[in-house]
Amino acid sequence: MSNFSLASVGAWLAVALAAYFVRGRPYAMFVSIIVGVYTFSATSFAPIVADTLVWPAFATLHVSVYVHLLLLARPRMRPLWYRVFVSIPASFFVAGAVLSLPWGILIRLGFHPWVPWLPFAVALTGVWHSMTARKSNVHIVLDELNIPTMARHRSSKEHTDRPLKIVQITDPHLGPFMSVARLRKICERAVLAGPDLIVLTGDFLTMESQDRADHLRDALAPLLPMAGRTFACHGNHDHEAPRVVAEALSSNGIHLLIDEQAVARTPYGDVEVLGFDFVFANRKEHAARLAAKYPRTGLMRIALLHDPGAFKHLPEGTADLVLSGHTHGGHLGFVSLGGTWTVPRIVDMPDHGLWARNRDRLYVHRGTGHYGFPLRLGVPAEESVLHVHSKRS
Repeated sequence: MSNFSLASVGAWLAVALAAYFVRGRPYAMFVSIIVGVYTFSATSFAPIVADTLVWPAFATLHVSVYVHLLLLARPRMRPLWYRVFVSIPASFFVAGAVLSLPWGILIRLGFHPWVPWLPFAVALTGVWHSMTARKSNVHIVLDELNIPTMARHRSSKEHTDRPLKIVQITDPHLGPFMSVARLRKICERAVLAGPDLIVLTGDFLTMESQDRADHLRDALAPLLPMAGRTFACHGNHDHEAPRVVAEALSSNGIHLLIDEQAVARTPYGDVEVLGFDFVFANRKEHAARLAAKYPRTGLMRIALLHDPGAFKHLPEGTADLVLSGHTHGGHLGFVSLGGTWTVPRIVDMPDHGLWARNRDRLYVHRGTGHYGFPLRLGVPAEESVLHVHSKRS
């Protein structure tokens, strides 16, 4: 084993031990797997680039990965210089190494695969997708067509009524790719769009931002003028720091709906907003219980449901439109190339855009930020204004 490989394995063990003693066994197991896969791939490529001009960059990025993951044992929001020189480069290199795993296996078996740089080039485009968002106006017509099985839906383009205008912010995941300043600007643009409602459908934080409320509070501050017309629900990650989320939302006049309903007085008219808490188990019973607790009254109703996978469990007619996030639009796919396919389609989960099931409609936002896999690939973030047209009106 080369000195490079020995040093890499030593760094892998250091990251795993720091994770275990500082954050506990579950996190240590997660990090050990991620760093192990990365180390295997990176050390497979090292002999190929060792005597080339790219070696200094390769070695520097390699070190940044272990530094980034080691310091995550004590997560906190990092300054701009750290994100630019450590977090983002490390995320790029981890993504490239994971994507290059088939190449790494072939190299270990003695083959010389074609274009070994391709996974890293793809990962580099992912940095762009992770740092930018696609802005759009989305028109949704509640056409009441009966679609017997859940499917992606294209609503009618015919609309003459005054729509309900909604800006949805979901999965900002305040952290390496979503700074306080970036989320503030997103919130400022949301207010400037002049919506009737602003809704936030969960997953506000990452490990880096869970320790104190002021980061999220400051980032959401531009939404304060919309107090009374801004509502939120929990995502799965919000259960990791519920006090931080509650404090930041409350400080900015954002009504957090945890299995409850509120009526918003808007320029469009009165609108019911039903917020579902995120639950891991018994989702069908949970949905039925909440729908029974808040029967329909005839007003337009918008439901906030972080996980679009739970949409199929809602009793028919629970809401005129359900708004979800959670998937980050699919995170990995071909949306930026004009396609629709993304990774969640493998397990038949609604990934992005408008969906129909019977007469119910679901809109899955591609997400404001991301988390999990280090980069978005082929699925840009979303900043859109939803124009919801009701044919019944």
